[in-house]
Amino acid sequence: MRKFILLIALLVATTAAKAQQFAFIDTEYILENIPAYAKAAQQLDESSKKWQAAIEAKAAEAKKLYENYQSKAASMTDAQRSSQENAIVAKEKEIADLRQQYFGQDGEMAKLEEKLLAPIHDSIYEAVKQVAEDAGYDAVIDRATAQSVIFASPRIDVSDDVLAVLGYSN
Repeated sequence: MRKFILLIALLVATTAAKAQQFAFIDTEYILENIPAYAKAAQQLDESSKKWQAAIEAKAAEAKKLYENYQSKAASMTDAQRSSQENAIVAKEKEIADLRQQYFGQDGEMAKLEEKLLAPIHDSIYEAVKQVAEDAGYDAVIDRATAQSVIFASPRIDVSDDVLAVLGYSN
């Protein structure tokens, strides 16, 4: 019985002593070297600016309505005042709805990001997976998002390997 327990303890110790193999990637570095990402980011920026300009135009209309109301409120009847106030509130709601339509959780920006960036991120994931499987890595950590990594040796950074799998050499 004592030999059996000793054998199990030795087996557990041997298994636990097997070194895990880790590698690091830097997704920011990888994305900087993918031309399609730069093009997608530019398209997102242009769309964002266009949508923001539309929102700002509506906000300018609302401001003009409010200023007009403020300047004439004293000479308006209660019905006119109420009508103007309702118009201002409606314009503010229109702005909020537009902001939600463009920049909300399920808005145009989120849809465009998904359309443009998801294929790039998916291809990076598949390339990382291939590099990890080919080299026998147990884990690949993204140093761009891993805030607790203080130092990682450049020899275990496989970002260039991932770029090579994706067809980009650096």
